[in-house]
Amino acid sequence: MNIRLQLFELEDQRWFPHVIRQGMLDFLRFMISKLGAYEATLPLLQELLTKTKQTHITDLCSGAGGGIETIQKGLSQRMGQTIHVTLSDLYPNISTYQYLQTQSGGTIDFIPEPIDATAVPETITGVRTIFSSFHHFPPTIAQRILQDAADKRAAIGIFEGAQKSWVEMILLWLAFPIVIVLVTPFIRPFKLSRLFFTYIIPLIPIGIIWDGTVSLLRIYTPTHLQQMLQTIKAPNYTWQTGRVGNKPGKHVIYLIGYPN
Repeated sequence: MNIRLQLFELEDQRWFPHVIRQGMLDFLRFMISKLGAYEATLPLLQELLTKTKQTHITDLCSGAGGGIETIQKGLSQRMGQTIHVTLSDLYPNISTYQYLQTQSGGTIDFIPEPIDATAVPETITGVRTIFSSFHHFPPTIAQRILQDAADKRAAIGIFEGAQKSWVEMILLWLAFPIVIVLVTPFIRPFKLSRLFFTYIIPLIPIGIIWDGTVSLLRIYTPTHLQQMLQTIKAPNYTWQTGRVGNKPGKHVIYLIGYPN
């Protein structure tokens, strides 16, 4: 699937109910964590941290922090030291971030104030990451995110958990409605609103299927990313992009950049 369509996702709309958006993001976080969707990115992140001599990740556009627990644990184990992660977002999901902070014993923390990925404050340090969110941005804004990292000499890793294939699209339409119904009671932190808007008024499942479909169509392929990089002014800065992962549900498209 080489096409990219800039359609709209419900969770991006300001008018979209916050409770539905958070229910959708909580499901995404649960599935990414349980499937280990970003397992294949660990060697890339380890190399990026090692090259930049960092032990701290600042995650941008964190949403509900999908998969960050397993990533933090996996990186810490691989590197033999504790890797700290700070979550941030333009619309911070405070309750979920507090839950992740408690669950991780403080190795995951968060910034409660809104953080714009196109203009990250100089005071915020660490290797920048964006998981499952870069596709939300049209090319002009995506370029600004990359340019901001390059201008501030910050390393950045962008990861999309998908192969971008029609098979994934068909599985989303046929299998996900069943999966959503089965796993929702096990998502934590527990919320009655999540049950209500899944089983009584199914706005969360409808939103997940719609946004999942649009997400696959919006994801940038490595070719798209290479074309975007040609617009970035980044002297003495190295970029890498490609695909990793060869297991079902564990394919990842990535873009990594770091100062020389």
